[in-house]
Amino acid sequence: MFIITLSYKVDLDVVDSHMDAHVAWIKAGLADGWLLIAGRQVPRTGRILIARGERTEIEAMAATDPFVTQGVADFTVTEFNPSFVAPGLESLKP
Repeated sequence: MFIITLSYKVDLDVVDSHMDAHVAWIKAGLADGWLLIAGRQVPRTGRILIARGERTEIEAMAATDPFVTQGVADFTVTEFNPSFVAPGLESLKP
């Protein structure tokens, strides 16, 4: 499992001008099953994504985010192994 942290590099008006493409990318990732959760950081300095798959695939997918390809954000990928999950989320454990 992976946490992808997107960190904005530009003003929010520039971020917002790429939001439609980013949201389409998010929806495609959710539909494909590799992306599980996506949302804004608070305060709004970037986004947090939760993903599953192989590290090289996750890094490659993150690099295709329109925020990244358009120079709006940088990303980092952090791998973790979920040892404990809330009831109903057992499918998230390896």
